[in-house]
Amino acid sequence: MTLGRGIFLMALGLILALAVSDRAGAFDLSMIGWIFFGVGLLVFALSFVVGPARHEIDPHAIDDPVDEP
Repeated sequence: MTLGRGIFLMALGLILALAVSDRAGAFDLSMIGWIFFGVGLLVFALSFVVGPARHEIDPHAIDDPVDEP
């Protein structure tokens, strides 16, 4: 899920940075696009560090096998 968020933010950021050359009030959409791209890149990179740690199996959570009669 985090990989998808990172890719989405990077894509949205690149669209805003490279394809849109407009201003929304006092905001430069190109700069906002580069910020989104940077945040997306950070989320994407951190997903490889934090992601595997979230999926570790707790050895105490596994039930013992039940003997069949």
